[in-house]
Amino acid sequence: MKAMMTLRAARAWWWADPVAAATLGLGFAALVMPTLWRLAHWVWPTDEQGHGPLVLVVSVALMIQRWPEARSSSSAAAGGPDGDVGNRARGVALGLIFLALLAYAFGRSQAILMAEVGSLILLTASLVLLHMGWAGVRTLVFPLAFLLFMIPLPEALVAAVTAPMKMAVSTVAAWALQAADQPVARSGVMLTAGPYQLLVADACAGLNTLFTLEALGLLYLHLRGHDAWWRNAIMAVLVVPIAFTANVLRVITLVMVTLVWGDAAGQGYAHGLAGMSLFLAALLLLLAADTLVGMAAALWRRWVLPGGVGMARVRAS
Repeated sequence: MKAMMTLRAARAWWWADPVAAATLGLGFAALVMPTLWRLAHWVWPTDEQGHGPLVLVVSVALMIQRWPEARSSSSAAAGGPDGDVGNRARGVALGLIFLALLAYAFGRSQAILMAEVGSLILLTASLVLLHMGWAGVRTLVFPLAFLLFMIPLPEALVAAVTAPMKMAVSTVAAWALQAADQPVARSGVMLTAGPYQLLVADACAGLNTLFTLEALGLLYLHLRGHDAWWRNAIMAVLVVPIAFTANVLRVITLVMVTLVWGDAAGQGYAHGLAGMSLFLAALLLLLAADTLVGMAAALWRRWVLPGGVGMARVRAS
């Protein structure tokens, strides 16, 4: 009873003391705004990290949408017999806030955006835990986790993974074009299309592109709302070959545009359109893969599982 009263008092302070709440909000904004400025001027304008603003907007929108549900679930948990769990969560939250502030100070002082952005995400989750307990965090877990896609990847990791990915995309694209009797040759990541030469850049087939498409795939799965965990797991794994296929289609599109309309078209407006077509192709492939997985699950329940028992209880939706 004492622990439950302590948790309720903490939540009452959050809303009943506007001065303290405003001070906390201003302090949080003072930490976030400089980081957002650096991201907006140094990171997000690049092709590799252009998904950052979209990730931020989607996460904030989902948090706003689910905030009433989080408060309701938090209030229900606080009024139940396990109020002491919420009290312990408050202590955990304070410890995580301390660690997040240390990580932020380190990242800010050393100009390490990865640590800086990651610490702010941890700080946001810790404040939710402090205010709403574990019930609120569980309700907001997806938008909080989705913010992780804002973190800039280490350049060493990007360089190590991007090189073989570009080689694979170039090889498959050249093979497909040659199979269609197009005048295309390949030398490393350089494609020769008629009199033109095209370099497969990092933005066309790099780790950051895969990272962006993985974010798109997880957002699709979240909005789709499948109940079966195994179906979500299969789709999350399939995002990787889907991203690879979409990159190949993007390169093929640029090569064909260059062959038909020349190098100026391939490097001009068509290049931007090919970037948008990458995500459109990935979304269509996701829809197709999701449909096929659902059909396979339905056939499995109908023909393989006798009597519709056992695994048949796993819903395809």
